[in-house]
Amino acid sequence: MSSGSTRKSAAARQPPAVVLLSGGLDSYTAAAIAKRDGFALFALSINYGQRHAAELGASRAVAAALGVERHLELALDLSQIGGSSLTSAAMAVPKDHPIDSSVIPNTYVPARNTIFLSMALGWAEVLGAADIVIGVNALDYSGYPDCRPEFIQGFEQVARLATKAGVEGRPLHIHTPLISLSKAGIIRLGLTLGLDYGLTHSCYDPPPSGRPCGRCDSCRLRAAGFAEVGASDPLIRPAD
Repeated sequence: MSSGSTRKSAAARQPPAVVLLSGGLDSYTAAAIAKRDGFALFALSINYGQRHAAELGASRAVAAALGVERHLELALDLSQIGGSSLTSAAMAVPKDHPIDSSVIPNTYVPARNTIFLSMALGWAEVLGAADIVIGVNALDYSGYPDCRPEFIQGFEQVARLATKAGVEGRPLHIHTPLISLSKAGIIRLGLTLGLDYGLTHSCYDPPPSGRPCGRCDSCRLRAAGFAEVGASDPLIRPAD
């Protein structure tokens, strides 16, 4: 048997999992954990009209590094709905302000994780997958309501009620391996897994150069995480 056939046979024995892959640090780490835990990865990335569309290129690089079984990119232009500085050019991304998780910033995209998980749920049912992986975090985050454990538990209940698999007694499980970790804890874990965070993109409002702005919530949380770990962020060059 050829080595290629051997790899295919091994993949066939692994349970499939749909992984929401944005190209950011968190989703990369969550996907790597799922791979470590023996899942065959089916990556789903969404082009939702985000101003930081550079993350889609990062998602391709991350998917290749992880050796996913398939990387599916779907377009769903949420900019037509608006309501977020990430999808509306008329709204400015907040920068240099205190990060307070009790105040939901305008970078919150209305119902984003509900929409994304619904898309992942549909693909999971087609694949016969009982597992979805999402890199939400309820500790070092910007107060988004759809990153909380209560939301994940509620969506699992929706999945049981709304799918053929669920009503037939094959419930879906949503894995949130990062939900209780700090940003430093996420980075530390990723580094132990040998992840190259230079492949990722985190900045909400990158300038034309593509470098991180360093001032949005996402950049600042990432910088604080690397600083706490005592590691250098590979996206930050000395001249930045």
